[in-house]
Amino acid sequence: MNLCAHQVFDRMLLCGDMATRLRFAVSSSSPVLMAELPDLKKRNKRRSVRMIKCRADGGRVTVGDDVFSVTTSSKYEVDYLGQSTKGDLNLKLDPLHSFGNGQATLEGPIEEVARTEAQAAENLIRELGIEGPFSAQHSPRGIFCSRTLNLRSISVIGYDMDYTLMHYNVMAWEGRAYDYCMENLKSMGFPVDGLSFDPELVIRGLMIDKEKGNLIKADRFGYVQRAMHGTNMLSKKAVSEIYGRELVDLRNQSRWEFLNTFFSVSEAVAYAQMVDRLDGGFISADLGTLDYKGLYKAVAKALFRAHVEGQLKSEIMSKPELFVEPDPELPLALLDQKEAGKKLLLITNSDYHYTDKMMKHSFNKFLPNDMDWRNLFDMVIVSARKPEFFQMSHPLYEVVTGEGLMRPCFKAETGGLYSGGSAQMVESSLNVHGDEILYVGDHIYTDVSVSKVHLRWRTALICRELEEEYMALICSRGHREELIELINQKEVVGDLFNQLRLALQRRSKGRPAQTLAATNLDDQELTETMQKLLIVMQRLDDKIGLMLESDGELFNKRWGFLSRAGLWDKSHLMRQIEKYADIYTSRVSNFLNYTPFMYFRSQEQANNSKTDCQEYSTNQI
Repeated sequence: MNLCAHQVFDRMLLCGDMATRLRFAVSSSSPVLMAELPDLKKRNKRRSVRMIKCRADGGRVTVGDDVFSVTTSSKYEVDYLGQSTKGDLNLKLDPLHSFGNGQATLEGPIEEVARTEAQAAENLIRELGIEGPFSAQHSPRGIFCSRTLNLRSISVIGYDMDYTLMHYNVMAWEGRAYDYCMENLKSMGFPVDGLSFDPELVIRGLMIDKEKGNLIKADRFGYVQRAMHGTNMLSKKAVSEIYGRELVDLRNQSRWEFLNTFFSVSEAVAYAQMVDRLDGGFISADLGTLDYKGLYKAVAKALFRAHVEGQLKSEIMSKPELFVEPDPELPLALLDQKEAGKKLLLITNSDYHYTDKMMKHSFNKFLPNDMDWRNLFDMVIVSARKPEFFQMSHPLYEVVTGEGLMRPCFKAETGGLYSGGSAQMVESSLNVHGDEILYVGDHIYTDVSVSKVHLRWRTALICRELEEEYMALICSRGHREELIELINQKEVVGDLFNQLRLALQRRSKGRPAQTLAATNLDDQELTETMQKLLIVMQRLDDKIGLMLESDGELFNKRWGFLSRAGLWDKSHLMRQIEKYADIYTSRVSNFLNYTPFMYFRSQEQANNSKTDCQEYSTNQI
């Protein structure tokens, strides 16, 4: 690992099990220890072999029911982090006698035993050529943890499909959605000639202010940090004048629209461009009196028609290779989970025909032994109508033919294909509840927030942009270090200036200065020193302001980093992710770099130290 990547993500919200942590401890050991490892190879290899052999009565025992037991849902306890121990393996034999000569190796202070066995484990991992989770987590494809999650205790894993199990080429998919939207707007009488799709105008996590025709980026508290009217970015002064006394409240849905997912990109781009047309007086009076809120309704209606009328999905189904970016590793990650005893669900709002076509294209060619995508899932639910699926009950239908013919159904069964229904029905059918279920999706509200709030399901968010954000953070490290250094210098200079200003104020009132040294300064020396410091601070302000404006431009020139709003604070999107997503990552196939038995641990939150910009910046991912 290069030094830059290691330092940047040293304190990220990444996590691993104890073996991962111990592996890091060994891999970062002193050169002396590393030099000794070749001499220890034979001895450690013998010790490593003992870790995977079980001996009783002098003979070898098959690893299985005779040696291990699995903690069941009726006998689980809670560990020291408050997590269920359901699914944990336990030794049936006396732990100190399980290895024949066990006492000689496993007795003694646990610190010494752990150090020895960790070295052996490190060597065995290296010899077996296994890519451990530690390597994965220090990469753009790591899995980040907000709340401790024991995968062993998870019985069921549910997946969304669009932009979760299946990633679309954003330029192609959203570009076509934009085209259909514009065609519908044109048929309604709106001037759209000369406009084209520009995905760089927006990023996930922005909000549309339907009252003012703006797109805004807010920090975790709801204060607006950046804003764009139409397609024109507003100055800091303009943002302060418009939103200085206002907090964004997403509960006010009549005003604010949160861009939760990639599907929001085409709508936001179209709206911003049409605001420009409205401001320019190009929209005909025949359409009636339109304000920014009415304009948003028109754009949303035009895009909704593109989806409902089926033209867009029909085009994608006819040429999926133009729109879908298959991930060969993803089906294998799901296979690992299924073979580990997890029940897998597919819960999507897409209809049966679209789901079947796209899943066949994305999965079947990567599955072994002529498996079909349906064989991966214990239950498939299409046309689920999320988020209502998690909140209320709808009629359940079973899809009984390849053509999509359905019949009413009152109870779901394992292996079934259904339309509609509810999350409560899933729980009842599988006899699982709440935190036994992990749901994975890309929509912070429809997939993650609602399932967490209403059902207490565990949640995972898929956010593909994290990969680009990671690399942008790596490449901007030098810029941010320089920026932090300038800010620190201004604080020192500013502190002296303020102290001298107070001394001058006290002197003008005939009161003594704070210190004897300040009292001894004559008027001219005091004034000249303050003048010099003020000039330095003003020049620093100019430099810092320009650098702040460009901070994050490697991710997006207009909006900066996805995870931050300003230098020191998290974005509103990041706050939502941390609040509702237990874990989050860029793609589902990242689970392949871990195991289905992984224990994800949330890490200590780094403080907002202004002397360590990179420590703070990486905590935002």
